[in-house]
Amino acid sequence: MSDVLTRLHQVLDARKDAEPSSSYVASLYHKGLNKILEKVGEEAVEAILAARDTEAGGDPQALINETADLWFHTLVMLAKLNIGPEPVLAELERRFGLSGHDEKAARPSQDT
Repeated sequence: MSDVLTRLHQVLDARKDAEPSSSYVASLYHKGLNKILEKVGEEAVEAILAARDTEAGGDPQALINETADLWFHTLVMLAKLNIGPEPVLAELERRFGLSGHDEKAARPSQDT
């Protein structure tokens, strides 16, 4: 699975210097981080709605498709910020075997 993420990251990274008209990803990079963040938010909402529909008996394929869109745009966001999937995968690996409550309690306080 991480191979797919690594290969996708390589493609996303290669599109950074491409002409905006040459690909969807290049056009997102050209529009800037705020547009990419907007797409991540949009895809997150669509995934949430698809999950609700799936629970109500809807087609799970819609949820799979929306989740793929969310993951894709999240990877675009990370690539824009020069972060590949490896640190995220390493963080997930680090959390394996930890209680979610303990892991959250160990995080530095983030007052907003």
